[in-house]
Amino acid sequence: MPSFHDDERAAQALAGHVLGETPAIRSFMPDQHRTFFAGLSYLFAGTADADGWPIATVLTGAPGFVASPDPGQLRIAATPDHGDPAASHFAAGAGIGLLGIDLSNRRRNRANGTILTRDADGFTVAVAESFGNCPKYIQRRDACPVIPAGGETLSLTGLDAAARAAITAADTLFVASRSRAGLAGGGADISHRGGRPGFVRVSGDTLTVPDFPGNRYFNTLGNLLGDPRACLLVPDFAGGDVLVLQGTVAIDWSDSVAAEFAGAQRAWRFDVRQGWRRPAVLPFRWSAPETGPGIALTGAWDGARPGPA
Repeated sequence: MPSFHDDERAAQALAGHVLGETPAIRSFMPDQHRTFFAGLSYLFAGTADADGWPIATVLTGAPGFVASPDPGQLRIAATPDHGDPAASHFAAGAGIGLLGIDLSNRRRNRANGTILTRDADGFTVAVAESFGNCPKYIQRRDACPVIPAGGETLSLTGLDAAARAAITAADTLFVASRSRAGLAGGGADISHRGGRPGFVRVSGDTLTVPDFPGNRYFNTLGNLLGDPRACLLVPDFAGGDVLVLQGTVAIDWSDSVAAEFAGAQRAWRFDVRQGWRRPAVLPFRWSAPETGPGIALTGAWDGARPGPA
C-alpha cells in the first residue's frame, strides 16, 4: 500500500488532519477503476516540462481510448497534438498524473505513475498510485461531440482580458503539481477544483483559490509545500477553449483569507508566470451545469454567503 510522502504528511499536520496510512490509495487499479477509465472520452493529465515546471493538458478519444491491460498499467491511445505546448514532455520515464473524470455522473478517479513507453499512437503508464475522490464540488454536465475548430495557440506572459474573463466565469479548474526532487514516494499529480462561478478571485496576475474540505489527503498542497510551482488548466465548457497557466503558489494555512469565502478552510495564491490559450480545441461542448450539493455550501469572493443551489 503506497504511503503519503513527507510533504503530504506535513500538509496534513498544518491542516490538523493527520491520516497515517489509508487503504484507499493502492499501488494497483481495482477492477472498478479500470472499467471506469475505459469508458471515458476525455482525460486530464499533468507532467513536467524540461525545466521541471508542472504542465497540464486534456486528452480525448472515443470511449475505450484509455485501457488497462492489467491492474498495474494504463494504455492511452492519444497524445497531445503538435500545437499543444505539453506535447514534447510526454516521454518515456516522465512522471505523470492522470485524472479520470466523468462530468455526466460526477465520478472521478486518479492514477499517478510513470510513462513507460510512448509511440505514435499513444503512451503506456505504470501506475504507482490509484485512488478515488468524492464528487462533492463537481458540477454535472453532459458532453456533446463536435468537430473542433482548433485556432492557433496564443502565448501569454500574464493574464490578458480574455484570460481574466475566463477565470472569473469558471466553476471548474484542474491543478497539476509535482513533489520536490528526490522525495521518496513523490511524483506528478493533477486534481480538480470546483465552486460557484467566481470562486477564483483575480487581481492583476494573481489568483486566489479557496480550499474546501475534501478527502484530507492533501496530495496537491503537500506537493506545493515542497515545490511551489503549479500549472492550472481552465476549460471553457461552452466554447471549447483551454486556458493553461504556469505559476507559483503560496498557501495561507490560517483563516485570514479563507474567512472571506463561505465554505473554505484555507486558501492559496497563484502568481502567474506564463501560459497559453488554445481556442476551440476541445472536441466537445457541454450542457449547462447542474450544481453539485457541496457547492451549495460555498460562496464567492464578493462576500456572498451560501444560498440555494
